[in-house]
Amino acid sequence: MKAEEKKKAIQMRKKGVAMGEIAKELGVAKSSVSYWVRGIQLTAAQRNKLNANGHSVDAIEKRRLSRLANLTQKRNEIMERAMKEAAVLSSNSLWCVGVALYWGEGGKTQNATRIANSDPEVIALMMRFFRKVCEVEEGKFHGHIHTFAHCDEKKAERYWSSVSGISQSCFFKTYKKQSSASKKKRDTLPYGTFQIYVHDTNFFFRMMGWIEYLKQNEL
Repeated sequence: MKAEEKKKAIQMRKKGVAMGEIAKELGVAKSSVSYWVRGIQLTAAQRNKLNANGHSVDAIEKRRLSRLANLTQKRNEIMERAMKEAAVLSSNSLWCVGVALYWGEGGKTQNATRIANSDPEVIALMMRFFRKVCEVEEGKFHGHIHTFAHCDEKKAERYWSSVSGISQSCFFKTYKKQSSASKKKRDTLPYGTFQIYVHDTNFFFRMMGWIEYLKQNEL
């Protein structure tokens, strides 16, 4: 969902723009900007310019690297526990199917658990997996619909809310795009695609640990 913002953030950072200014310009969290531009090295001239403008680049960079190191350590610890946990959970067929589906279709970046599909049965199954196996709290679920301009937005929202059990009040603003398909009489995706979001960084790391277990054990 934030691919365009990430691209712009990288472009701005390469020009030497401060991360706080990038976050303000794009309307995103500063932590997201920090993660997106983590691999970009500023030139000496860019660092001096930011320092002259009141931005302590060295201090900010030191704090950023420290946060990333702490996040990496936290990730590794959670994934290690998850892999041990998976040895027991792997006897549950719903766990196996849910993790395998996420491995193939789910998001692996931005420390956010998210999976999209146009098949209502897949969405329903993943919601059972998240609720029954993962025991995700209801308040951490969000939904996002991608559909076409000619489709009925409200109808799509009601449909996916019914399929997922996620309240429409927890949906992000529906994304609608123009497509050549909108000029045809036959609608192949009348309700668009639906993306499930689970806003819990620790759970994302846990999911990554489960996937790693599948990779190593070839279940």
